[in-house]
Amino acid sequence: MAEVQSIHIPRVKLGNQGFEVSKLGFGCANLTGAYAAGVSEEEGISIIKHAFNKGITFFDTSDIYGLNANEILVGKALKQLPRKKIQIATKFGVEKLDMNTFDMKINGTPSYVRSCCEASLKRLGVEYIDLYYQHRVDTTVSIEDTMGELKKLVKEGKVKYIGLSEASSDTIKRAHAVHPITAVQMEWSLWTRDIEEEIIPLCRELGIGIVPYSPLGRGFFGGKGVVENLPADSLLNTHPRYQAQNLEKNKKIYERIENLAKKHQCSPVQLALAWIFQQGNDVAPIPGTTKIKNLDQNVGALALRLEERVLKEISDAVPIEDVAGTHHFNETYGKVTWKFSNTPPKDRFKYLSLKN
Repeated sequence: MAEVQSIHIPRVKLGNQGFEVSKLGFGCANLTGAYAAGVSEEEGISIIKHAFNKGITFFDTSDIYGLNANEILVGKALKQLPRKKIQIATKFGVEKLDMNTFDMKINGTPSYVRSCCEASLKRLGVEYIDLYYQHRVDTTVSIEDTMGELKKLVKEGKVKYIGLSEASSDTIKRAHAVHPITAVQMEWSLWTRDIEEEIIPLCRELGIGIVPYSPLGRGFFGGKGVVENLPADSLLNTHPRYQAQNLEKNKKIYERIENLAKKHQCSPVQLALAWIFQQGNDVAPIPGTTKIKNLDQNVGALALRLEERVLKEISDAVPIEDVAGTHHFNETYGKVTWKFSNTPPKDRFKYLSLKN
């Protein structure tokens, strides 16, 4: 049985360079319409402030979210909050993104790294970025060259810590050799667990923190597509796991988690998040939402303390072989297409492992 304690958002260290964040972060992408219509500027700022008042200090954005609009929104919220108490993570590297075809133009050249950083600093209205991620790896540019420029930005005080998003183990090792990587951001949830085999052990070996995005399966464990219909304009309608035939199979997984949540007197969301929280003291998930009630529910997951046998029970309720559909949208990088709908989940690293 889960032991429930008073809610408090603890601090965790990502990496071994001294970077400390709230154990629960907040992914800001949805505020400007990552999957469906976003919220008004006033609402977005209000949600960020509410998160901070709850104890969340780790906020995640990117220059590509809302085509720059997300960073601008976060920047406006920052003006109403104590900057020194907040950790801002943003990203560069996706130069262009077609949301209809998921075609991406990735750029990791040193000059692009610098121009992106300068632009993000301006949009956010800050003097430094706490954690700066390469959003996607440019396999046409040596990771050593990209990291070299990031290292310069750290020396100049414009960036405090460096991160990688969706990188292969080889890239992580090579990048870390140039300058310490503080955090790696990857998709990780009860139904997306391919990073556990190689990426997680490597990060722990090198002293790199782990920031799981989509820890609730892009809302699936919150009931999206199961207890509530997806909006007609939702991008999730094109996601492999939300396709009709796959979704019908995946509903059984939701039902198992829902039953376990009732048993432990919490919601499916809280059970799924508590499972992630207890994967280690170097893990800080960044679920996003546009609703205050959902945000409060996420915070509530920190009150759960699950015994090892319960964690295993939760894991066993979601056998990866039972999950229908792959976990990511198809993504095309220049001439290389990352097609998840036709390959096993583990193959997401097939593209990432291409040598630079």
